[in-house]
Amino acid sequence: MRTWMLALAVGLALPRFLPELPPAWAYSAVAAFGALLLSRRRLRVVALFCLGLAWACHQAQSALDDRLPASLDGRTFWLEGRVVGLPAVRGDVVRFELEDIASRHAGLPSRLRLSWYGGPQVQAGERWRLAARLKRPHGLVNPQSFDYEAWLLARRIGATGTIKAGERLLSSTASNAWRDRLRMRLMSVSAFDRQGAIAALVVGDDSGLSRADWQVLQDTGTVHLMVISGQHVGMLAGLLYGLVALLARWGLWPRQLPWLPWACALALAGALAYGWLAGFNVPVRRACLMVAVVLLWRLRFRHLGVWLPFLLALNGVLLMDPLVSLQPGFWLSFGAVAVLALVFAGRLGPWPWWKTLLRAQWAASLGLLPLMLALGLPISASGPLANLIAVPWVSLTVPFALLGTLLLPLWGIGEALLSAVGWSLAVLFELLTAISAWQPAWLAAGVPAWAWILISLGVLLLLLPAGVPLRALGLVLLLPLAFPPGETLPEGRAQVWLFDVGQGLSVLVRTREHALLYDAGPSYGEFDTGERVVFPSLRTLGVQGLDMLLLSHADNDHAGGAQAIQRLMPVARVVSGQPQRHAPSLVAEPCRSGAEWEWDGVRFRLWQWQAARDSNQMSCVLLVEAGGERLLLTGDIDQAAEQALLDGAMPLQAQWLLLPHHGSRSSSSERFLRSVEPEAALISRSLHNAFGHPHPSVTARLQALGVASYDTALHGAIRIDLGRFSPGHGERAQRRFWREK
Repeated sequence: MRTWMLALAVGLALPRFLPELPPAWAYSAVAAFGALLLSRRRLRVVALFCLGLAWACHQAQSALDDRLPASLDGRTFWLEGRVVGLPAVRGDVVRFELEDIASRHAGLPSRLRLSWYGGPQVQAGERWRLAARLKRPHGLVNPQSFDYEAWLLARRIGATGTIKAGERLLSSTASNAWRDRLRMRLMSVSAFDRQGAIAALVVGDDSGLSRADWQVLQDTGTVHLMVISGQHVGMLAGLLYGLVALLARWGLWPRQLPWLPWACALALAGALAYGWLAGFNVPVRRACLMVAVVLLWRLRFRHLGVWLPFLLALNGVLLMDPLVSLQPGFWLSFGAVAVLALVFAGRLGPWPWWKTLLRAQWAASLGLLPLMLALGLPISASGPLANLIAVPWVSLTVPFALLGTLLLPLWGIGEALLSAVGWSLAVLFELLTAISAWQPAWLAAGVPAWAWILISLGVLLLLLPAGVPLRALGLVLLLPLAFPPGETLPEGRAQVWLFDVGQGLSVLVRTREHALLYDAGPSYGEFDTGERVVFPSLRTLGVQGLDMLLLSHADNDHAGGAQAIQRLMPVARVVSGQPQRHAPSLVAEPCRSGAEWEWDGVRFRLWQWQAARDSNQMSCVLLVEAGGERLLLTGDIDQAAEQALLDGAMPLQAQWLLLPHHGSRSSSSERFLRSVEPEAALISRSLHNAFGHPHPSVTARLQALGVASYDTALHGAIRIDLGRFSPGHGERAQRRFWREK
């Protein structure tokens, strides 16, 4: 039976790794083939695999078909809908999801994710009439960044949008807005500024946690504790079961009620109620299913192994929604349970509680290492220590948080209890902050597939029981983690990456032994592309530090992420076209026009217009030459600065040209393009940007001159091997079935 269930799970999860979904007729034929084989016991493994694969493909295709059609992309519509989930408020932006969509325009998706800048308070269950500019799901694609498009598809969101105007048509009712009202009630409690953490533990809403809170949780590997996870659900179920068993042992349980069925029923009811309160995310669904299976077997007095409930929960979650396999939390949740099952299932004799706790933390941290590497997630070296403190702390805190929430109607009692919970969480965050400052999270460099396999085998060996032959070999197999095999560039060649940072700019130029970053992307409120996009990509590419951070000028879309880059990795020099305009913590040298240097056979040269009158004109221009092939990076210079550049002594002919000012109408004059004679133009911008970049007139000039275009909005991050005279490569060429072509 376990083999059958494993085959079903593999089929259900396989589409996650497909570059394209098969056509409907193909997976329908696979389903029919599986149904025919189902009656044959020997072929049931194949049958269940086929049925799981067909069901997952059908669900994925249904979600793709519910996306906004390309013909409606970027248009504004009047529509009506009902607010679902818990609206999130960050700063002056309200974000929420809308269902039950009604509009006179056909083809709108059934679920939308909308942002309302400066909008009014929005509650779950309300019905609104809105004017919203809708966009097809689209995210940044880089060597390493959060896959926003996969996240949207997993939530079956067919379009995102920005609200221009709206009116409330129907207020929410108690039946469909109770979670939202409860969250608001929790956020109003006086709890030592930890209301957001209490709301996260009680109703699973993490919008009350600040960016600094998330950073501390990430650095210490304790993110799983501040949102409702399987551990919380299992702990509550065990507490209720143990309470009934204890009352029965003491003779305090009513004799007319058999204690075991009641203990199992109350434990399951508590787990389901907590899961309902939390919104039934993946870890909660998994935990509720596993709790149900364990209690069912316990009720029938049968011994239950570890792997059967694990596989039942795995298949249950995937059958309900196969798209959960697109979320990292799915793999981490089940991966953690599998690791703990592997470590503890075969042990002989009981262990002391402290040894069990130590072993669990060590095993989970080590066992999840291959998954963290594969998913490109930060690795917390301080995680085992932090979890030793935080796991029992939060486990003891959750029951009091739930009890305080339950007692809120009683004047003063519930609030007093929640205030104590807030104080406890405040102390915990102080401890975690200290641990985070001592040992922040580490983002490993990307490793090739063969190195990842070696690391995984090493982890498996180390998790085996003591005394297993060759177990110490696991340490040797982990060496690629400490010394990641990276790409070695030949002398006189450069590797260039134009990162996909939306409406901004960031370009990495690497030689054999050196690295230069030209601009660092924008920073918008709590979303800093320097921290969230550029730095992870640099680390994935194996860049340990920068020899130079060159900021063309001080505008936010070019220099907004600079402070994050300087904070997160060593930077030898900072050079800027406007050094005096940066924050005091960012000390920069001025761009010296005419300065030249050479790294590993690659030549660099700077230029700046000395008569510049505004920020864009002061952009520091960089010319890179490797093996006779040139790249010209121009910042935001306009046509006047282009003319000054043409009149200077700097040689301008280049095979690659970064279009000035993102392709603005005020730049890329015909004379400038004819003088540079580029074979390809690079455009860094966001899709549907408010500035209309690149301007149609600029696009027309490029087409008339026969210049190829590489656009980050269409191609994702772009790699150029300077010195090889080869075409560029866009990251979107690496196909995923959920990404736009």
